[in-house]
Amino acid sequence: MFPRRAESVDGMEMTLAVNHLAPFLLTNLLLDKLKSGGDARIVNVNSDAHEQGKIDFTDLQMLRRYRRGMGMRAYANAKLANLLTVYELAGRLQDTRVTVNALHPGYVATDIIRFRGVTGPHRLLKPLWSAAKHFILTPEKGARTSIHLACSPRVANVSGRYFEKCVPVASSPLSYDRDMQRRMWEVSEQLTAG
Repeated sequence: MFPRRAESVDGMEMTLAVNHLAPFLLTNLLLDKLKSGGDARIVNVNSDAHEQGKIDFTDLQMLRRYRRGMGMRAYANAKLANLLTVYELAGRLQDTRVTVNALHPGYVATDIIRFRGVTGPHRLLKPLWSAAKHFILTPEKGARTSIHLACSPRVANVSGRYFEKCVPVASSPLSYDRDMQRRMWEVSEQLTAG
């Protein structure tokens, strides 16, 4: 997450670029190899923050509504975009030996929030985040569901699901919207084509 709107070197809003477009592009670049290599698994680390996401296709780059909430709105939107394309890809891979799933790892003590250079009221959150990191999951515990989806024989044939604590759970109602899944896929292809 980025407390201020920033752009990648190719002009994409940074939160969208890091949390959605980069994994989307990497997956698509590897897709032919994955399909030709036998059984394969695609695992996307998502977040329950996607539940707060609202995709505005007229402002996907968050030019108008970034300022509030330490970049949380942009993060939620990027995670929803990611999940929409996970479900779309699962449908496209239905007759292959490649599975694709997403997961919420829980709240993990990482450096997801960048406080360097933050001024104003948001800088007051830094000590709270530092203290909270002692009470939330370690990165090792946060990786359990990712490892489960990548390695467990129990999910070898499971695709198009959203997991938390190694079990499938429902994602947001909006994430199941087939029209939005298709449209997000098409827009993501356009944004990563260059």
